[in-house]
Parts: sequence; structure tokens; C-alpha cells
Amino acid sequence: MPRRSAVFDLPEHIKSALDKRLAEGGFQDYKGLSDWLALMGWQLSKSAIHRYGQNFAEKLSTLKLVTEQAKAVVEAAPDKEGAVNDALVRLVQEKLFGVLIDLDPAVLKQEKLSYLAKAIADLGRASVQQKQWMAKVAERARDTAAEVAEVARKSGLSDLAVEDIRRRILGVAE
Repeated sequence: MPRRSAVFDLPEHIKSALDKRLAEGGFQDYKGLSDWLALMGWQLSKSAIHRYGQNFAEKLSTLKLVTEQAKAVVEAAPDKEGAVNDALVRLVQEKLFGVLIDLDPAVLKQEKLSYLAKAIADLGRASVQQKQWMAKVAERARDTAAEVAEVARKSGLSDLAVEDIRRRILGVAE
């Protein structure tokens, strides 16, 4: 197993600045980045930064690809029920659970554990908020269907026509 990159030993604000410089610089000029870090008191070889940069570039490229694919899927098959989002939340929850199970407490720093705990809590809140939003939308649809059905009946539409309109508003038409 390869050893852990020295980049991960940098303070978070410096690592974030390095990530930004890597992405904005097109993942080039590793010597310049090494010199920049040296000015800030951190001695990292251009090779170490290059290895980290390659991994970071691959992750960024994958993220861009997945984002583009997700946009295409949403455009091709809109998800009014939020099933894709729900599945994504469940997948991320499963992955986080796996990370926690495989965690080596000796390697984990307290702030990383806090980060994981916050991610799990945020995911839980997002899932609950999505379900609450879906319940409100369903309730509004039921209220609207009832109002439209009442107006339709008063206007003389048949019970069959009123039921058809109500079912279409609720999204259960065949």
C-alpha cells in the first residue's frame, strides 16, 4: 500500500489554496507549486505534488463526467418523485457507513471524524427535507384536485369526467 501523501499533512487552508492553484493552473507547474509551498514553510517535492495532483485531476475529471451524465439523465427522464435523489442519498449513506466500518482510528484525526459526522448529519437532514417537500407537494396536489373537482361538478361535468380530471392532477392517469 502506498504511503500517505505529504499534501494531506498541510493545514486545511494551505491544502485548499494548493487545490485551487492546481485546478486553475491546469495541473501543471509542479516546480512552481513546490517553490510556493517552500515560501510558506512547507517542503514538498514537485514529485509529491505531482502524484497528488494527478489523483486530484482524476477525481475532478470523474466528478465533471458524473455531473454531465446526471444532467443528461435528468433531461432525458425527469424525476418528479425524487427517486434518483433518494437513491443517491442512500448510496452516499452506504459509502459513509463503509468508511466508518473500515476506519483505522489510529490514522483518523479528530477533525476528520467531525467532518464525517457532519456529512452524515447533513445527508440525514437532506433526506428528511426532501420527504417533507414531497409530502407538501402531494398535499397541494390533493387540495387542488379537490377544488377542481368541486368546480367541475358545479359546472355540470359528469362524475366520470370529474374523476378523470382529478386523477390527472394527482398523476395517476393511465
